[in-house]
Parts: sequence; structure tokens; C-alpha cells
Amino acid sequence: MDESRVLKAKTNVEIISISKRSNKGIYIFIKRLFDIIISIIGLIILSPLFIIIGLLIRLEDGRAPILKQDRIGRDGKIFKLYKFRSMVYKADDILKEMLKDPRIKEEYKKNMKLHNDPRITKIGKFIRKTSIDELPQLFNVLKGDMSLIGNRPYLPREKDDMGNYYKDIIMSKPGITGYWQVSGRSKLSFKERCKLESFYSKNMGFKMDIKIFFKTFYVVFKKMGAE
Repeated sequence: MDESRVLKAKTNVEIISISKRSNKGIYIFIKRLFDIIISIIGLIILSPLFIIIGLLIRLEDGRAPILKQDRIGRDGKIFKLYKFRSMVYKADDILKEMLKDPRIKEEYKKNMKLHNDPRITKIGKFIRKTSIDELPQLFNVLKGDMSLIGNRPYLPREKDDMGNYYKDIIMSKPGITGYWQVSGRSKLSFKERCKLESFYSKNMGFKMDIKIFFKTFYVVFKKMGAE
């Protein structure tokens, strides 16, 4: 009798496990299909805006308008992220010099960014405030490196600062928007951001993605937390 109960319980666990894997597979398939459709539509509709912003950036300092950066993708894979350049040329080299100042270094270590960053260009301030700088990432979504909704695409140098959250965050593809972006964005510390994104990776699904998708429009419209 006891063996029968154990066998039945084991069978139920196996059925639940198979069901969960099946549901996850359906979720991943539909999410990828949604990514492809929306990214193609977005790139077509926004192509005139891409040209205008690209020209404005080029006219401001004569440099390339699109920035390519190494970022951490799903399972820790490094990929090239595209975005409109909002900072001066060789901004990373300038940052290294700035971090020699203890006060600036302390602020950067806490948030992994600087408030009132002097490296940001005039057009850069506008495209950051309106999140236009993120739009070229639609190419990354179409390629499959990113998703419309996911965690922030972290820089390789931020890996150690992510601590124990790293293994959770890389469970999912990075996204153009995500749980962190609609939950405070630049108002949150780096540690708080990682905690939110760890939560997303563990709980991602249709319901959460739909909420994030529609809340993104509200956040962008209100320019909440953008810098």
C-alpha cells in the first residue's frame, strides 16, 4: 500500500514537471515570435526617426551615431549591443580618469552610473530622457541576442559587482525594457536593480511580461527615472 502511494506521488511529480517544461517551452516560443514581429514593425515605422537622430548626433561632433558595446547575454554569452551614442567620443577612457576622484568613484560604485554625467552630449541628454537611445536594440532583438522584455544588458566589467545575482540574471535574455526599468530605473541603486532582475528571471511569464510591456509606455511617457 505504501509503495503504491509512493509510486503515485512520484508519477504526479513527473507529470507536473513535464507540464511546467511544456508551458515554459510555449512561453519561450511565443515570446520569440512576438519579439520578431514587433522588432520588424518597429524598425520599419521608426526608420525615419533613426535617420534624423543619426544625423543630429553626427552633426554635433562628427562621430558615428551608433555605439557598439560588449554586453552580457543569456547564459553569460557576450554579444554586441547597438544603441545611439549619447556620450562623447571615448567616454570610457574619460571615465577612467574621472574615477580617480574618490567622490566620483564612490557614486559610480553604488549606482554604476553618474548623475549629471559630464560625458553626455546635448543630443544625448534628450535621447536618454526619452529612451530613444535604446531603439537600435531592436536589431539585437531581431537577431535573437535580446528580447523586448528582459533584464538589463550588463557590461562585462559589472559581472563581479552583480555578485550572487549574476547566475539568476543570465537565466533570461536581456531586454530593451524590463522589471527594473518600470520599477524606478535610475532612482534605484545597482544592488536594488540586481535584486529586481533576479526576481524577474525566477518568475518571468506571460502575465509579468504583459504588465511590463504596457507599463513601459506609461513610464516612457512620464519620463520616469530616465537619465
